[in-house]
Amino acid sequence: MPETEDWEDKAKGLLKAEIKRRNLTYKQVVDRLAELGVKEDEKNFKNKIGRGKFTAAFLLATLEAIGCDNLRLN
Repeated sequence: MPETEDWEDKAKGLLKAEIKRRNLTYKQVVDRLAELGVKEDEKNFKNKIGRGKFTAAFLLATLEAIGCDNLRLN
């Protein structure tokens, strides 16, 4: 069974890849989150992504904000 850090690394990699795939900056993502009513500071957003420690709710909100309708896990 993978360790918690392995799952965090996978989540971080998936989210970063989806953001990059859409050619978005973290500032643009934060602005899009704000449009959904999710208050997030750009520095805090960058730190969360960098650590890979964020909630499923944060992951889902970010995916919604960037327009990700499908997510490949493999």
